[in-house]
Amino acid sequence: MKIAVTGANSSVGRNFLLHLINQTDFTVIAGIRSKSAAASLPSSPRIETRLIDYDSAAGLAEALAGADCIVHLAGILIESRNSTYAKANVEATAAVAGAAELLHVKHLVFISVVGADANSANAYFRSKGEAEKLVAAAKCGSSIIRTPILLGRGTAGGSSLIGAASQSRTKILGGGRYRMRPLDIDDLNLAILHCCTKKATVSATYELVGPESITYRELVHKTAALIGNTVEIGSIPIWLAKLGAAINSRLKGGGITPTVVDVITTDEVVEDNADVNLELQLTPLEVTLQKIIGSE
Repeated sequence: MKIAVTGANSSVGRNFLLHLINQTDFTVIAGIRSKSAAASLPSSPRIETRLIDYDSAAGLAEALAGADCIVHLAGILIESRNSTYAKANVEATAAVAGAAELLHVKHLVFISVVGADANSANAYFRSKGEAEKLVAAAKCGSSIIRTPILLGRGTAGGSSLIGAASQSRTKILGGGRYRMRPLDIDDLNLAILHCCTKKATVSATYELVGPESITYRELVHKTAALIGNTVEIGSIPIWLAKLGAAINSRLKGGGITPTVVDVITTDEVVEDNADVNLELQLTPLEVTLQKIIGSE
């Protein structure tokens, strides 16, 4: 099977490629936007790097020709002058869905986020919800996997967590009292691969989260204890963080915005975890943390 991956040079993309090169039944088309991005990809004869853009479905289909399955990872949380939610999350997904139709792929797998909702007041969650609708409407089978914060080697969540847990004192948005369901990135890799190997005739949406609900404050303390540290946690008032983000993002034309602050501090709540449907045995949180610590 040949799997095409958009956003192959993202942290999730690189992790997924590392997982795939140990699987003898798969070859990969690694879709990237620039030649320089290729240097960050794993080296393997089973990975073929191709330059792609999202200007048109036809052009993208030509770039991804030969794919049996497309895994769409590309997207943004933080906007800039040249990359907006509308362009990077919605329009790019429209091109991918169109390319999947033109290529008659067996499966289109889209990685979304817990909280995605086309009617959300939050612009990021709304853009991911709109993207989900485009994937679901595509004339090919598809799977949408909504994820929480991802922890693992090379992830932004893992690096931030280790950074906070390594301090003697740190300040966290709202004191870190928002709840999350951290997911091991290796579990996500297995979930994606499970979907790729199944022929889909309709669209299915899965909310896949980790096995433990925990506040970010508790997560920092837990990680600190595992590295033999004690950390005193202070609070950055969320209203103040939003005010600063509004001013800075306006001056810089992008960056952390009040929208991003809301995303970070929104409780990750899932009533029906998809681990059973995706045939996963979730990695215990402490094991995930040990892996992160070992990779630093």
